[in-house]
Amino acid sequence: MKNKLIGQCPICQEELEVSKLHCANCKTTIEGKFTLGKFQKLTDEQLFFIEIFIKNRGNIKEIEKELGISYPTVRNKLENVIESLGYKSKPKANKKDILAKVEKGLLSTEEALKMLRE
Repeated sequence: MKNKLIGQCPICQEELEVSKLHCANCKTTIEGKFTLGKFQKLTDEQLFFIEIFIKNRGNIKEIEKELGISYPTVRNKLENVIESLGYKSKPKANKKDILAKVEKGLLSTEEALKMLRE
């Protein structure tokens, strides 16, 4: 069984860097200073959520069903992943914006109620 590459130091939680790459086939070894990708910074729980999110093509209702969690919980998990990847989260919509979207037909009343409860 292969070991999973970790992105954070288990002692101090700082980002790890890769210093050696090796090809098992031709035995070539390359040493240097290599950075890990953004997704290495995510926890196993966040990676699982991303997998479910992609599998369901971002359909929050389907994600809710599959994970057995509420709309606000799905949104919070998504915001957590976004922030962990180094992006700033969008400010939460205010009540007037939500009601305007309902009025324009861009948001259902059910979705609006869920957003207002957050």
